[in-house]
Amino acid sequence: YNNKMAAPRSIGVLMRFLRLNRFFLSSPINKSFAVPSLRLQNCTVSTNVKPEYPVVIESTDEFKFVERLIPPTRIPEPPNHDKYPTPSGWKPPQDPLPDLPYQVRRSRMHNIPVYTDITHASRKITIIRKIEGDIWALEKELEQYLKQITETVPPIQVNEVSMSILIKGHFDKELKSWLLDKGF
Repeated sequence: YNNKMAAPRSIGVLMRFLRLNRFFLSSPINKSFAVPSLRLQNCTVSTNVKPEYPVVIESTDEFKFVERLIPPTRIPEPPNHDKYPTPSGWKPPQDPLPDLPYQVRRSRMHNIPVYTDITHASRKITIIRKIEGDIWALEKELEQYLKQITETVPPIQVNEVSMSILIKGHFDKELKSWLLDKGF
């Protein structure tokens, strides 16, 4: 290097390179020394420099404090309550699930997977996810239920690949209570 400020750093890089590769020098380097992509000119490198690396001590006693900060990989099952619905409105699914051609599984947080979304700044959509089984039978029952509520059937889109149903409008509260009454 011709830059005088970069030379001391380059020497340190060279020494770490030599130490890490277990290459020990027996005498100092006084002339130009070439390393691929590194060329030092007129630098003196001493091999008597002691490494100043900190010693790493692995302690397993303190890991219990770290372990409680790591989030669980699985959400625990909710505790049993004396009466349902709980004050938050949560209710578990029926123990044998209802005998229907379709199932609506709970989310990983044990909630009913009915969500609302607003697309294109004003288009309101309700989404039912995690549907298993005959998704078309659920769509027919949804049409009947929504016709009772709104007296007209809103547009419904069935996505068989993602096993979800999109409904135009916000019907999240009504559909959650309807699915809870069905036993999901």
